Amino acid sequence: MAIGLSIVAVGSSHQALPLLSGPSPKPTSFLGPISFLSPPTHRRFPVFRSKRREKIHTICFVLEERKLSGFVETESTSTSGKEDDDSSGVIITRVSTDNDDRQIAAARLLEKLARKKSERSTYLVAAVMSSFGVISMAVMAVYYRFYWQMEGGEVPVTEMLGTFALSFGAAVGMEFWARWAHKALWHASLWHMHESHHKPREGPFELNDVFAIINAVPAIGLLSYGFFHKGLAPGLCFGAGLGITVFGIAYMFVHDGLVHKRFPVGPIADVPYFRMVAAAHKLHHSDKFNGVPYGLFLGPKELEEVGGLEELEKEINRRIKSSRGS
Repeated sequence: MAIGLSIVAVGSSHQALPLLSGPSPKPTSFLGPISFLSPPTHRRFPVFRSKRREKIHTICFVLEERKLSGFVETESTSTSGKEDDDSSGVIITRVSTDNDDRQIAAARLLEKLARKKSERSTYLVAAVMSSFGVISMAVMAVYYRFYWQMEGGEVPVTEMLGTFALSFGAAVGMEFWARWAHKALWHASLWHMHESHHKPREGPFELNDVFAIINAVPAIGLLSYGFFHKGLAPGLCFGAGLGITVFGIAYMFVHDGLVHKRFPVGPIADVPYFRMVAAAHKLHHSDKFNGVPYGLFLGPKELEEVGGLEELEKEINRRIKSSRGS
């Protein structure tokens, strides 16, 4: 007795995918003879794609599509069209590069701050030594000069008054001399030297510092002549040299210390008029009024003459905010 078994595939929208190669025999009935004597012929049932499998495959395809589109956007905005299949690798590389750039920038900033601190310390030592040296020498020169003048018992009133009057006059006159020289010489024929003062400084000193030495030469000469000679004329020369010296010291503290911060100046920065002077000189470096002011201590007056008081007030407020923030 033979027993037959067969399964008929009912038609559906999914096509059967037989696992065995070659055409399979079409079933003719529900019962097909299978001999017990012959080896059984194994027929695997057709495997159909379930709707769930198709759905999963479709979802995977959509996810892959989104990943690729995201990669294209990343490439177009981050790498300017460079082709690469691993978009995450591109992002990681970009982040790593940004971190390296930040570390390099931070290292350069720390190096610059350390260099600036060293430069300020160097200039501070030079300023303090020169100031104390010049001031002490000037005080001793004044003392001994008048001490020697009065050795005979007579007080040279005229000579003393001339010395002190010319000291004040020379100090004030140096402001007008500096203004004229600044405009007519330093910003003209001597610009190749003064230009270093209008550029970022490399090191504690600049070529423009030579002008301070140049102005010191006549002061030393006048002081020396007036110190070793008696009379009204030597007294006037001594006063002129003393006035130039006083102006030079004041100029160094206000211009180099307060304005350009080459060394700390302490309470000088809180004096309202000196704050105005510093703001006016900053406007000179901005060239907003064709270089005005060229003077230092009378700089606010120069700005008033060219209608720059509004800009001066803005600069003063900016400096006040900056000092409070620091």
